[in-house]
Amino acid sequence: MIKPETPVSFFRFEDLRIYAKALDYITWLHNVANQFPSNEQPTLAHPFLKVAQSIALFLAEGSARNKPQFIYYLKMAKSSVRECVVYSEIASRLGVMNDDEKEHSVNQMMELTKMIGSLVTSLQRAMPNAKEEDEFDDMQLPPDLD
Repeated sequence: MIKPETPVSFFRFEDLRIYAKALDYITWLHNVANQFPSNEQPTLAHPFLKVAQSIALFLAEGSARNKPQFIYYLKMAKSSVRECVVYSEIASRLGVMNDDEKEHSVNQMMELTKMIGSLVTSLQRAMPNAKEEDEFDDMQLPPDLD
């Protein structure tokens, strides 16, 4: 049986699983952030949503660039992921995000971090004379910092 081909999008980033995952997180966060108290909307909900959106925006922008530039944008997306982790902690400490929501948020950010890291590694391997950068693993500190 011949399997029909999945149409390829005009914009490359739309075919990235990581882009779809980022959009899923933005949608989830939008629903959660809408439940934040009105006094937390401008100072917490809006910046949190903006930084979550920047993950997808960096993916889109970087995908139109050459490999070294794409890697740069992926690293910027990874920085935005880390910001989302901080916002999740702040929201939790302020009591506007419950434990399950915080856990879901952090788990999604861990998955996005791994996906971004894998894509960066793949792109670096495909580049001639690519140097591995000394970047801390998000899952553990170097031995001297434990």
